[in-house]
Formats: sequence, structure tokens, C-alpha cells
Amino acid sequence: MLKHLACYGIAGLLLFAGSSLSFAESAADTYKAKCQMCHAPDGSGDTPAGKATKVHPFKSPDVLKQSDADLIAIVKNGKEKMPAFAGKITDAQITDLVEYIHTLQKK
Repeated sequence: MLKHLACYGIAGLLLFAGSSLSFAESAADTYKAKCQMCHAPDGSGDTPAGKATKVHPFKSPDVLKQSDADLIAIVKNGKEKMPAFAGKITDAQITDLVEYIHTLQKK
């Protein structure tokens, strides 16, 4: 019986790990396709488009103080020169992007 439980535990961990990798790849792909041209691969905004539109770096104090709900609203509705992504990507993708942004803030 213990062997069976151990197998299920390992399988569960592998399934969870696979889900995490899937999230990371999916959010990174969405970021690369929709955000990177302005926000840069590292979220610094150090791109020609980012400089032209005065993108705020993700590590700047004004971005760091925003809640997840604030960031989700900005992605959905746009802000200043940033376009709205509501209807262009799913709500789940937007939530995943916000989580991905947090990973960039930690680097």
C-alpha cells in the first residue's frame, strides 16, 4: 500500500511541476508576443518603443506599489499610450502576465 501511495505522490508532484512549467512557458510566450517590444525582455522598458512611449520599468517604485488588481486593470484597459488587451487575450492570460511580471521584478 505504501508503494502505491508513494507512486501517486511522485506522480502528483510531477503533474504539478509540469503545470508550473506550462504556466511559465505560456506567460513568457504571451509576454514575448504582446509586451516585450515595449517593455523589453527584462521589463526595463529599454527599447526604442519603450523609450518613445515612456514605459515605466517594472522595478520602478510606482509599478512595485501597484496591486495585482491594478496591474490587471492596466493590461485589460490600457493606460496612457499602452493599448488595452481586453478581448485580445483572455483574462487567464492577463492574470498569468501579471504573475510573470512579478518574476521579472525579482530578477
